Amino acid sequence: MSPNTAVRTADLRRLVDRAQRGQREALEELYLLHFDRVYSYLHMSVGNRHDAEDLTTQTFLKMLEAIGRFKWQKAPFSAWLFRIAHNLAMDHFRATRRWQPEEDVPEPDGAEESSAEEAALESIGRRSMLRLIENLSPEQQQVLTLKFVFSFSNGEAATILGKTEGAVKSLQHRALVSLQKQITSS
Repeated sequence: MSPNTAVRTADLRRLVDRAQRGQREALEELYLLHFDRVYSYLHMSVGNRHDAEDLTTQTFLKMLEAIGRFKWQKAPFSAWLFRIAHNLAMDHFRATRRWQPEEDVPEPDGAEESSAEEAALESIGRRSMLRLIENLSPEQQQVLTLKFVFSFSNGEAATILGKTEGAVKSLQHRALVSLQKQITSS
């Protein structure tokens, strides 16, 4: 972990502690820090702007209700928040049983391509990749989105999805194999 990451983690811990004590400014700062990524994740998950906006609002309302119960464990605060967003998206799918994709899916701010896998995915092109990903199972789509678009670790993705780290690795592997087959057959 770099010193900058450690500082950011320490700052985030202090911010969450202040929010848990009910300090409005800290709650607002958590909202501003996480809004873009949560909205982008939900927009990619549900496929339309209106539902993503509603679910983002619900995510932060649930954060306000539950922040007093948040405990620092092995997963960071952002994974806890994304878990709330993921659960709301899954509830949305169960309630509506529909998916309305839009053409333009927003890219989260700060997404950096640093690994060989991400570079390979980038070389295919984002639009082509989104079309290829649509052929994967919903769980595989979620794993790839969390890992490569939002840069969560396997452990963090496991926390968000309520799965084991091994299950996340397996889903990622199967998804990448499936994508490779799609690419080589086209």
